Amino acid sequence: MIKTVRRIGLVLFALFFIFAGIAHFVQGEGFAAMIPEWVPFRLGLIYVTGVLEIVLAILLLIPTTRKQARFWTAVYLILIFPANIYAAIAGVPAPGQEEANKMLLWIRLLFQPLLIWWVLWAAKQKNHSAR
Repeated sequence: MIKTVRRIGLVLFALFFIFAGIAHFVQGEGFAAMIPEWVPFRLGLIYVTGVLEIVLAILLLIPTTRKQARFWTAVYLILIFPANIYAAIAGVPAPGQEEANKMLLWIRLLFQPLLIWWVLWAAKQKNHSAR
């Protein structure tokens, strides 16, 4: 049962990441606004991270690459967290939105650890211990 739930969670996470990666191209300017202006090549960085999210999602679905993809996805989510903090502090609207709801921007920060937990849990491969 838990194996099935984990597999569903993994597929849902991968789909979420694929859609998020695509959104980096569709709403590129909105994502770029979440990065401080002093960072060079913001839009290019957004496109690179969009590709990275799609690639990581695909690698999570492949059993032979899942362990490494699981690790690198968690690292990636940690590395992009400062952009979410900046967006909350600066009041940058979510991509595709005209106005920012400051409370929602701060609440969104709580979801980053949840995403990290989700990918680590869902992509965990069976170990050979007694558990």
